[in-house]
Amino acid sequence: MLSKAEIQLIRSLDHKKFRIHNRLFAVEGSKIVSEMLVANPACIHTVYASPAWLDSLPAGSTGNFNYKATSPGEMERISFLKSPQEALALVHLVEPEWKVQEIMTGISLVLDRIQDPGNVGTIIRIAHWFGISTVICSMDTADLYNPKTIQATMGSFMHVKVFYRDLPSLLSEFAATEDFVIYGTFLEGESLYSQALGKKGFVVLGNESTGISPELYSFISRRLMIPSFAGASGPDSLNVAMAAAIICSELRR
Repeated sequence: MLSKAEIQLIRSLDHKKFRIHNRLFAVEGSKIVSEMLVANPACIHTVYASPAWLDSLPAGSTGNFNYKATSPGEMERISFLKSPQEALALVHLVEPEWKVQEIMTGISLVLDRIQDPGNVGTIIRIAHWFGISTVICSMDTADLYNPKTIQATMGSFMHVKVFYRDLPSLLSEFAATEDFVIYGTFLEGESLYSQALGKKGFVVLGNESTGISPELYSFISRRLMIPSFAGASGPDSLNVAMAAAIICSELRR
């Protein structure tokens, strides 16, 4: 049986300040938790799961982490989902290692003030699909460890390094690097499909409503636009995660 303190701790992780204070975040879902037990069991604090789910694990594996058999009623109380899953893990919050050389030799996605946790999580999943190992976020972009962000990544947060940085300082540091291009997405720019795209650089994706911050304009060397083929009847913009997928696809093509 879960204690009141345990339930309060888990539920508090819906808020960033408590995730930072406790250095923990929640990962929910049988598939994602199972993947974590294989990929990085050392980072797991505790797994809360149904007795049937725990019984389905390979013999001896439950000796490698703390676990608690949890009733359906208890899972409803600690779940962040409308339909609770069979497993929820508390995971240690550990910052990835910042490697400048790794960033300078590949493509990274840069998220400027993206507010929706679902968009951030989906972009991380897109980055993983296209083999992009780094996503860099402005300090006011939605938090990676928000339960909604983690859920939207569908496990890709384990495979993509996510950093939070002051973007003007970051872009100014890389802007003068030879053969390193800083792309930006704009409603007015050069068509994505008419450009020769490089294999090193940043792709800056702006806020859902207002786009890229004006203070970043001077650092952007190539303005990209995804053209609409719908004519005057088309929508006025694309969802930022959809735009990220199109750009990543074209980069890899």
